[in-house]
Formats: sequence, structure tokens, C-alpha cells
Amino acid sequence: MEYTRLGNTGMEVSRICLGCMGFGDAERWIHKWVLNEENSRPIIQHALELGINFFDTANVYSIGKSEEILGRALKDFAQRDEVVIATKVHGRMHDGPNGAGLSRKAILSEIDHSLRRLGTDYVDLYIIHRWDDQTPIEETMEALHDVVRAGKARYIGASAMWAWQFQTALYVAEKHGWTRFVSMQDHLNLIYREEEREMLPLCRAEGIGVTPYSPLASGRLTRDWSSESTLRSATDQIARSKYDATADTDRQVVERVAEIAAKHGVPRAHIALAWLLQKKPVTAPIIGATKIAHLEDAVGALAVKLTQAEVAYLEEPYVPHPIVGHQ
Repeated sequence: MEYTRLGNTGMEVSRICLGCMGFGDAERWIHKWVLNEENSRPIIQHALELGINFFDTANVYSIGKSEEILGRALKDFAQRDEVVIATKVHGRMHDGPNGAGLSRKAILSEIDHSLRRLGTDYVDLYIIHRWDDQTPIEETMEALHDVVRAGKARYIGASAMWAWQFQTALYVAEKHGWTRFVSMQDHLNLIYREEEREMLPLCRAEGIGVTPYSPLASGRLTRDWSSESTLRSATDQIARSKYDATADTDRQVVERVAEIAAKHGVPRAHIALAWLLQKKPVTAPIIGATKIAHLEDAVGALAVKLTQAEVAYLEEPYVPHPIVGHQ
């Protein structure tokens, strides 16, 4: 395993992050392919054995169940100080007023609920899952600052927004002397590269660590175009909304991933992740593993070094895509 600093912080994280959206309860969640606790624990344990110390979840994943599963597994398999736990706030957790968003009320309530479910006194990274148009950013940033000052989070991060919104939040924090964001969790992979236009340059300039989600395009970069669908590909409407509309234009990119993988004699996931890992300022792609093999493929990508000619060859067919993820 390789480790690196998260952005400009001193905190060391593995270059592969285990995403925990796939752990939970299919009865409580929109995704019917999620693993229950019994099947999730071996994956979390093996991630630790492989040297992964960085785990990402969210309050909204299976409405809290993902946090519970992760918290119990880490308590059984790891020492708290040896792991980096990230969770998120924004999604709807209950019906009625104040059940979602980034108000002071929601943030200060949800951090306590997340800590209880995770079974820990603090999270290492507390992330706003989306932008909240209904709450002034000053209110959100001050509440997050108070969470850090209270010792309930070590750092704060953001996810899935326009670059101008992220820059606004950074400016507001600096203006008031509040805690700044140190990470950006955005949608980035070989068939969705719109973040390269504004968000990645902003993160480079501000020293922000980037932890891309959907690094394998929900598996589309790992298999033949004509391969049989999986349970996830057949039922995950969010993933289908991201990629189905651009399938024809993405086909050539996927074919080139297969070509370079064959040249290196490695799985396609190695190539797709190696491309991400060489892109600045990517810190750690978030791997949504639901099989042991997914973890091993991800870690194996660290050994693959692409030439600049190979990077250019993979990137050349790309065409602009509609914005998805925070539109």
C-alpha cells in the first residue's frame, strides 16, 4: 500500500479509499444490490489487511446502516487511531422539516447521530454531501467550524458542486477565520472528465485533496461493452442516469482501456485507476467494493505506471459530457 497526505494536511491516507455505500440494508435503501452486515464485514477486514486505512461512508447510506456496519467492523478489526473515517451530511434522514440539508440545526444534530452509529468520539473527515441552496453558506461553514472546535471532526471536506460554489465556501471560511475544506469528493473517471475544466485546477491552486467517487464509472470501465448486466447495472438508476445517455460516445474510451490492459497484462480496473492516480491532485479514488476481488484489483492498480503516451491515448477519444452528479 502507498500512503499520502490528504491535500495540504498532515494526515496520511492510503491511496485507495474504501467506499461504504454498498454496505447496508436493501430494505431501507434505494439500492437493492447493497450487502448486509454479514457479507460486508469480510470486505472491510480484507481492506485493512491490504493496508487500506481510509474509509468513506455517509449518514444517508441505507439511512444510517452503513455507518453502523462500518463502525462495528472497525471496532473489531482495527485500532481507532490507525484508521481514517469520513462520513457525510446533507441527505434526507427523516420526513418533515429539518430532515435534510446543511443548516446549523441539521449539522449539529447529524454529527452526533453519525458518531453514535459509528461508535466513535470523532470522525477524521466530515463532508458536506451536496450544496444546500436553502441555507446561507456562512451558516454552514460556521456550524462545521464549531463541529471541529468541539473535537467531533478533525477536518472537513466537500463533495459534488460547482467550482464557484466551492471557491465561495473557501473564501467565506478564510474571511471569518473558520475551518477550511481540505478535500473535494467529486465525480471523475475516464468517461466523465468535466471536473478537469474548473474543479481540479481550483483544487491544485488551493491545496485541496481530491477523492473521486465512481472512479470505474459503476463498473463500465471494467468489462466488455456487450457483457451481461450485473444486478447493480440493471437496477442502479442513479448510475444509469449518469452514463446511459453518453454510452455511444464512451464506447471508444472503454475499448482503449481494454487495449492498454491487454498490453500490460492486467485487469481493466488497473488501467482506469492508474489513470486517476497519476492525475493531480487526486489523493485516493473511492472504491465501492462489494467483492474481495474489487479490493485486490484496486490495490493492484498502484503497481501500474502509465506512460504519457498511454495517458494521451486513453484521453484522446473523450468528448464533452452533460454535467451529472450535482446538476
